[in-house]
Amino acid sequence: MHIAELEIPGVFVVAPELRKDDRGSFFEGMRADEFEKVMGRSFVPRQINYSVSQENTLRGIHSVTSPPGQAKFVTCVRGALRDFVVDLRPGSPTFGQSASNILDPESGLSVFVPEGVGHGFLALADDSCISYVLSSVYVPGTQIDINPLDPDLALPWGWTRPPLMSQKDANAMSLREAEEAGLLLPYQAPDARPT
Repeated sequence: MHIAELEIPGVFVVAPELRKDDRGSFFEGMRADEFEKVMGRSFVPRQINYSVSQENTLRGIHSVTSPPGQAKFVTCVRGALRDFVVDLRPGSPTFGQSASNILDPESGLSVFVPEGVGHGFLALADDSCISYVLSSVYVPGTQIDINPLDPDLALPWGWTRPPLMSQKDANAMSLREAEEAGLLLPYQAPDARPT
């Protein structure tokens, strides 16, 4: 597998080596040993979630306060997604910036989202399913929701008609409001992160 850090510090994209034959294909979706060598830290799954969305559904931008904080390893297991990560960490050299990838089961591409970085996606096909492998369990009251249409973020979602969104996401605060409320996890340089 090929693991590369994106332009946002601590965010990694994982591209597996696909093995195909007459029966179909096989690939390793995640190998902790290889991942930890590149990341320089451990990632221990504590919860796995799935969400299924119809085409043109927009979910996010979501993160979790600290404690407990939450890293995510996200993979599209059915359909296709335009996936976004947004740096929500005050003090980060890329604070407020985003990176995007197309995730689908054919490519097997996955994205690692570290603590303090927000995540969201637009479903590009009906019945699209995303898997979230999480570093912490759900704790009520720790969710941070940033409006995915925040004009300061200006995320290039690429839809052709208004997306389907939850009221929670449509009414979420802006990045600036979340920062002013003190909800965001400050950036820690790689050499200052716990291992």
